[in-house]
Amino acid sequence: MDNHDGQDGQELAAERTDLAEDRTILANERTFAGWMRTGLACVGIGVGFNVLFDEMSPTWVPKAVATAFILIGVFVFWAAERRSCKVLSRLDAHHVAQFGSINLRAIATVLSAGALVVAIGLWVLN
Repeated sequence: MDNHDGQDGQELAAERTDLAEDRTILANERTFAGWMRTGLACVGIGVGFNVLFDEMSPTWVPKAVATAFILIGVFVFWAAERRSCKVLSRLDAHHVAQFGSINLRAIATVLSAGALVVAIGLWVLN
């Protein structure tokens, strides 16, 4: 049972499976990027909350709420990294360049460090 390319059904099925795995890898990267945006939005909400309610008394309340949002953002960064790395560990890239677990970890680390610096800055700076 050959097709016009000379490939039999098993070869075509294997090729379709490889392409599906590549699509899953790309979808995983898009999902990771979406979660990074969500984490950054949490950090932005925290900073915005602190700016809007800076004059609130006692002054620690807006800082505490802002810090909570920033920490939620950090949690989102690491939860996304863990989940994305688990997915990548089960897949093999065939026709696409895989982003790699180390790169995902580096992104989560940099964004977390930046968010924590912002949180510390909220408490240190007036």
